[in-house]
Amino acid sequence: MNRFDALVPHATRLAGRKATELSASAPARATALSLRVGPVYANFARQGYDAQALDALERIGREGGLEQAFHRLFDGETVNITEGRAALHTALRGNLSKAATAREAFETAAQVRQRMGELVRQLEASEVTDIVSVGIGGSDLGPRLVADALRDPVPAKLRVHFISNVDGAAAQRTLATLDPAKTAAVLISKTFGTQETLLNGKILAEWLGSNERIYAVSANPERAAKAFQIAPERVLPMWDWVGGRYSLWSSVGFPIALAIGFDRFQRLLDGAAAMDAHVIADPMASLPVRHALTAVWNRNVLGHAAHGVMTYDQRLALLPAYLQQLVMESLGKSTTLEGAEVQGETVPVWWGGAGTDVQHSFFQALHQGTQIVPLDFVGVVRNDDPYSENHVALMSNLLAQSEALANGQSSDDPHRSYAGGRPSTMFLLDALTPESLGALIAMYEHSVYAQSILWGINAFDQFGVELGKQLANNLLPALKGEAQAEDPVTQALLAEIRSR
Repeated sequence: MNRFDALVPHATRLAGRKATELSASAPARATALSLRVGPVYANFARQGYDAQALDALERIGREGGLEQAFHRLFDGETVNITEGRAALHTALRGNLSKAATAREAFETAAQVRQRMGELVRQLEASEVTDIVSVGIGGSDLGPRLVADALRDPVPAKLRVHFISNVDGAAAQRTLATLDPAKTAAVLISKTFGTQETLLNGKILAEWLGSNERIYAVSANPERAAKAFQIAPERVLPMWDWVGGRYSLWSSVGFPIALAIGFDRFQRLLDGAAAMDAHVIADPMASLPVRHALTAVWNRNVLGHAAHGVMTYDQRLALLPAYLQQLVMESLGKSTTLEGAEVQGETVPVWWGGAGTDVQHSFFQALHQGTQIVPLDFVGVVRNDDPYSENHVALMSNLLAQSEALANGQSSDDPHRSYAGGRPSTMFLLDALTPESLGALIAMYEHSVYAQSILWGINAFDQFGVELGKQLANNLLPALKGEAQAEDPVTQALLAEIRSR
């Protein structure tokens, strides 16, 4: 028996009841199931639970030790059990713990951030017009998301470009539009042993023709400096107490500060710190824990195997990709902290896209397909562009899709019948600002951590990515004709590749 079995009677009791019925039985539901944290508003009224079920969920959270777990996280205790480390990403953006470990981490991060600000100002005052950021995974997705979301339509000074894929076409297409005399490179790698970053870094170094405009961010600064002969003053440190997918708040955010300005980067951190303060003040009443409990309800009680994120703001088009790594790399585990097999299911498949485009591609399956996919909708109330009529249309589509999925519509023609009962959570940002985006990303980080506690798994390791990388390195000699692959299918595939 697992801890979620107690929720099954509630799911049975609520089976088949649509959001309209639940609202009719509780007129204040839309207000009661909403939360606001600064510029972020969330409404859970279209989820398939009622007050009784939510009480039972919260009871499981309390009994599962969520409150104590958040204090361990903020205080810098060893929450990354399998690697014997803390996970102090909250200390990168705020000083909310009295624990010595957390306070030291905060002070260290602040000193490095000051250095980073000086480098940003130097580059802004130079002849450089373009920055190429090279990294992959956590060294790319976070900076890429924030830089794209918050950049001005016409950059005031520096244009930032990103290369992550080892596919040389990515580097070729990016560099073809740039002038090496006016371009600088930022190489980001925690270990500086990542194959993709080293290969792309080599391309950049040769293209630039000099190492004077190469910068690095690494937890192994000596190795970074040596690999590309980078002067120590152009190398920024990161730390092993921050996982890659939680690191955009650190010097990994250097490309963000270059893209949007250092002051706005600090405001991004301030927004995240506000969400941190909210969750640590009362974890069980917080927005991230409500989001986590909702995820558990949909996954472990209702059995939904996928989760979608739909952003009704084109500037947030990269948010689903960022969250895929944050959520699935953190929660894609089948082994508990004690080394036992997890009882029940862990993370669903996360995916998504930007509205209204996605309405004309895969929303057919969301409305009338055989599988129910719970959604997070993300909208922005105030637009920054001058096209107000477009924004009104965008918001009307956002509201309509959530309503249609929840309530459905009956018809005598079965092809035109919508079952409804498709749950979603609505997030509305007052405006897309550094503060609101920082708060939203921090909300998802804390939700992930809460889910990991409820499932008894480690949200901070990622051993699942290692085997394929090891095999890829082993197959390099085979691709060059210097060795033979052991796997018979790989042998056949290699023969096909080499024949061409």
